[in-house]
Amino acid sequence: MLLLKSIKIPMSFAWIIFILVALLSYAVQYNLRNKFERYSHELLASGLSGAEVAQKMLQENGIYDVTVTATPGSLTDHYNPTNKTVNLSDEVYNGRSVASAAVAAHECGHAIQHARAYAPLTLRSALVPVVSFTSQWMHWVLLAGILLVQIVPTILLVGIVLFSLTTLFSFVTLPVEIDASRRAVNWIQSAGVVTPQEYPGAVDALRSAAYTYVIAALSSLATLIYYIMEYAGATRRG
Repeated sequence: MLLLKSIKIPMSFAWIIFILVALLSYAVQYNLRNKFERYSHELLASGLSGAEVAQKMLQENGIYDVTVTATPGSLTDHYNPTNKTVNLSDEVYNGRSVASAAVAAHECGHAIQHARAYAPLTLRSALVPVVSFTSQWMHWVLLAGILLVQIVPTILLVGIVLFSLTTLFSFVTLPVEIDASRRAVNWIQSAGVVTPQEYPGAVDALRSAAYTYVIAALSSLATLIYYIMEYAGATRRG
């Protein structure tokens, strides 16, 4: 608490951080959609669909208890460790493009992490129920904390503690996503899923996706810094 009270950062600096992060987030999301759209039109010479790529990667890594399913939406692809399912959006599940192969392999990378007990994924999974619970109350506590910061600053401090868990979750997610992409690009090349000409596109698509997690983590950190500044300022004035 004494450390938070001693923090002195100009409020204008906080707004500069917010604006920069917001612009970066928009640019990264725009770039990701453009890259996915571009590589979705580059058909694989192998002719494999995203679902077939996923099945092939799982089998070649000795994983037979994970199911590959289709899920509605765009860019809704994810791996669910609870029921061991690789969930691919319709365009990835049925697509036969460089983008479909890259995304399918990335999600299977998470399944391999799970099977190999990859430590950051284990930590991330352990944080999920905690973050899910705190997120239900966090925004209300932070709102009350901001409104009542001059009267009861402790409420904002509680909100900061809750929000710090989501920030931690964002940073723990980074190595999980980067490692999944690494496993994906290494496998699709060694397995011959993509040709040497198609390989750079798959790497580019996955790199663009990874940037979104970096920006999400930085955005969460910037927001946390803002709340810390609010609390530090209120306690100094009090």
